[in-house]
Amino acid sequence: MLSKQSMEGRYQVSMIALDQIVPENHLVRKIEKALDFNFIYDLLGDKYSMDNERPSNDPVVLFSICLEFELCDKRSEK
Repeated sequence: MLSKQSMEGRYQVSMIALDQIVPENHLVRKIEKALDFNFIYDLLGDKYSMDNERPSNDPVVLFSICLEFELCDKRSEK
């Protein structure tokens, strides 16, 4: 349903926890329980700058997103 917010409502901050919106039986949760992706930090540790002012994206999260896209056939080129 399309709803129109007041001008004040447009500037409100919303916090959504992914843990609350991903179902308990989702494939992503099963993969997370079965596999340990911490080896990715060791593989990519020398590729990230430790004295950079900008925070990096978590490589495990990026890998997990790519893995889910492949497993669920949600590639962006479609």
